[in-house]
Amino acid sequence: MNATAKDLRFHSKELLDTVTRGEEVVITYRGKPCAKLVPFSPEIRKAETNELFGIWKDHDATQDVDGYVRKLRKGRF
Repeated sequence: MNATAKDLRFHSKELLDTVTRGEEVVITYRGKPCAKLVPFSPEIRKAETNELFGIWKDHDATQDVDGYVRKLRKGRF
């Protein structure tokens, strides 16, 4: 479904109802698409731990992430 920026201002409830039904709404501004409303689906996290990634993954100082961050911020507070 397409809607204009004016429709978004004046008919936001109806557009949200449309999204709730599972449709995507493309918002246009001056005839060009500028935003998309899509149904919200919460992301499922694989791990609930504070894991670092990338180049810090194997760094010895970051084995305990919470302790490492607290140590970095110690002088700031």
